[in-house]
Amino acid sequence: MSLNIRPLLSALKRNPTGALLVALQVAITLAVLVNAAWIVHQRIEKIEQPAGINTRDTFVLVVSGSSNKFDIAAAESEDLSYLRGLAGVAAATVTNGIPLTGNGGDTGLYLHPGERGRLVEAADMSFDQQGLKTLGVSLLAGRNFRPDEIEPYTPGKQAPAAEVIVTQALARTLFPQGSALGKTVYGGTPKTIIGIVSNFMGPQLGTPPYDTVIYPTLPGQYGGYYLLVRTQPGKRDAVLHEAKHHIGAAHRYGVVQYTQTLASAKRQMHSANRNVAILLVIVTALMVAVCCLGIFGLTTFNVGSRTRQIGTHRALGARQRDVVTHFLVEGALVLAGGALLGSILALLIGNWLTAHYALPRLNLAYLLAGILALTGVGELAAWQPARRAALIPPSVATRTV
Repeated sequence: MSLNIRPLLSALKRNPTGALLVALQVAITLAVLVNAAWIVHQRIEKIEQPAGINTRDTFVLVVSGSSNKFDIAAAESEDLSYLRGLAGVAAATVTNGIPLTGNGGDTGLYLHPGERGRLVEAADMSFDQQGLKTLGVSLLAGRNFRPDEIEPYTPGKQAPAAEVIVTQALARTLFPQGSALGKTVYGGTPKTIIGIVSNFMGPQLGTPPYDTVIYPTLPGQYGGYYLLVRTQPGKRDAVLHEAKHHIGAAHRYGVVQYTQTLASAKRQMHSANRNVAILLVIVTALMVAVCCLGIFGLTTFNVGSRTRQIGTHRALGARQRDVVTHFLVEGALVLAGGALLGSILALLIGNWLTAHYALPRLNLAYLLAGILALTGVGELAAWQPARRAALIPPSVATRTV
């Protein structure tokens, strides 16, 4: 049985509409499959990024004033003294943002005075000398804040920080060619980098995940503050329950708005990425299934419309495997045409996503893998009707004339 390309193309030309529609379906499916797989890969990478902090044993209490009589500075001092003396607490600090939640601020840093030169956006946090211990991050170079460097909250007046600590990632962003320790950055006022800590995810999720700058100031200018507490292993829930009730009753004009564990914050942070990944997998799987049904239907139609031709070839000595091969190669031609068009479409969509959504450029390995995967499942879809065609005996085919 001849498997030259020309006879196969001639056979497809007898039903060009079906072949073209299936090829177009393959092209669209390939383009969606490749880009969806690439997006899912990016989402999984984000989910697997380490937070860099102790999320299991850490929680936050959000305290705010219920009237303008609330003495924030005194309340902060009282709460920290209570928490640091509470059994089961490893460290506690007061801060201006909650890591991993997007509930916090960011800042712009420059390398030259007068806010000149390259602007570097970074998340910012502020806390006292126990902040690093509370987060569970390591000091890699330099030193921590000294107690005398911590600027307490003063209503209507907040002195700018002269010293800051930065994460290792931010240090490399600011000074890629050398050490950041001891260097000065600018953002309103000069700030000397006195310490570099291990990478951790700050409160502002819109910036690069590990670019965070830390100030030695206590918050309160917005009428409240966040108490960040790290407990000893296994003590988190008990300490949280006790601290919530004590602090809630301790302030006449202040309330505990809500509490949150950082483990819960981490789950919520990744929920969007997880949901997008699941949705894309489901949609892509459905598209691949529909594409396979199209290939199956086309092959079944071709088998049904060529019963006499198949019988003639069988009578002339064509083996069953020759018939199967014929229809599989015919399906491969449709798949090849769809793959060629789909590759162009996939690259165009990938470039559009890169330009409009800052997605990394499509990895061509994903395109190759998509072509191979779709070709494999497409051929499997054509296998069953091709096998059924091979089982038609010459005598039955002859009687259908």
